Amino acid sequence: MAATVFKEAKKMDSVKHKNNQSEIEFAECDCCGLTEECTPAYIAHVREKFEGRWLCGLCSEAVKDETVRSEEDITTNEALDRHMKFCEQFKSSSPPANPADDLISAMKHLLRRTLDSPRKNGSSPTSFVRSKSCFSTVKWRS
Repeated sequence: MAATVFKEAKKMDSVKHKNNQSEIEFAECDCCGLTEECTPAYIAHVREKFEGRWLCGLCSEAVKDETVRSEEDITTNEALDRHMKFCEQFKSSSPPANPADDLISAMKHLLRRTLDSPRKNGSSPTSFVRSKSCFSTVKWRS
């Protein structure tokens, strides 16, 4: 039933809400395809910021992060192009054949990397072993 409601909502271009007397439109993200309900003013603001493209909040934050963490100075448009390329690659990739095996393999790889990484102050790789009891001392009164 929820899928039907969502499909019907996606078909609508705009809806008027009586309580706020404001028009709400459904906008689809140009990167990931997520659909959000927004006011026309907000949609116009986002499109102005991203050179005519509408981005959802998550993709907008990812583009901002891309501009900040990039080693060279890049424009917002360059960061947007990088993020859109990433989204296209992600959408075109197929899910793993056996996700449970992939998760186990990834965790095994992470554990090996952690154990093989250099330690601070020459501590041994057996740092997972408990050196003291994790239970507090209990004094019994007789």
